[in-house]
Amino acid sequence: MILLTGGAGFIGSNLHASLNASGAEVAVSDWLGSNGKWRNLRHPPSLLIAPEQLDDFLAQRPVLSAVVHLGAISETTASDADLVWRSNVALSQKLWSWCAANGVRFIYASSAATYGDGAAGFDDEFSTLALRRLQPLNLYGWSKHAFDLWVAHQVEAKMPAPPAWAGVKFFNVYGPNEYHKGSMISVVKVKHDEIRAGGPVRLFRSAEPGLADGAQRRDFIHIDDVVAALEFLLTTPKIVGLFNLGTGLARSYAELARAVCAASGVAERIEYIDMPAALRGQYQSFTQASMARLRAAGFDHEFCTLEQGITRYIQNYLTKVDPYR
Repeated sequence: MILLTGGAGFIGSNLHASLNASGAEVAVSDWLGSNGKWRNLRHPPSLLIAPEQLDDFLAQRPVLSAVVHLGAISETTASDADLVWRSNVALSQKLWSWCAANGVRFIYASSAATYGDGAAGFDDEFSTLALRRLQPLNLYGWSKHAFDLWVAHQVEAKMPAPPAWAGVKFFNVYGPNEYHKGSMISVVKVKHDEIRAGGPVRLFRSAEPGLADGAQRRDFIHIDDVVAALEFLLTTPKIVGLFNLGTGLARSYAELARAVCAASGVAERIEYIDMPAALRGQYQSFTQASMARLRAAGFDHEFCTLEQGITRYIQNYLTKVDPYR
């Protein structure tokens, strides 16, 4: 059995769907709430565990082949630091220690938000020295960075560790089953909704001197490519390390907007608006994953292009009566 925290969330539910299709037994730890998040789990999991019951479940020493820890407070505008620490750091430490004590593979979600404004680059070198160069811009990124550093300290001090483990620095993921995410939903979905409402695609004006409006670039990755990488990490013997997960190619928001218009079958219409005050000083104008380490580990999957991924998402899901995977 695989324990999947955050298994009803965006990335988690897509991974669950793939694991379920392969016949794997999966225990999901998550809250379903009342906003339709249960729809992400088209095929119910073998076991559904409320997060507050996770300690009791683990105390029974279940036989697990892996723990995939994706559950977190992921809002980049989160402000309750104590809650974020408990959810994103303390729980991650507890699961790491449990996997180390029980000889269970551990995969956990880090984030590209740990890289801050990118001034220190986007290299996923795993050492306390390299990690200390990074300066996240928001509380969410800081919490993910804190756990990455804690893991590095554990490994360098030769403390007990899971027999195989990987931290995954997700870049900008988009695709089906993200509909419950509110303000954290992908820009692809937001732009598609603007078009369906009959309006233009709205993009933020550049807040950086010398950077043109719409020229902000991110490494956008389709959820299918993310699932392929997670399944690789789940099945590769003795995998160990911190790995970026993007396509390795940054694309501009203007290019994304044009791709959304094309996939939606409408003429290009882009309007630029001021960036909200809450995002100023916390906004990444450029991200691009260095993928050398994951490739060196043997991951030879071919990523879809931004245009291919957006077309797949819009035409196979967002234009359907049932947009869930």
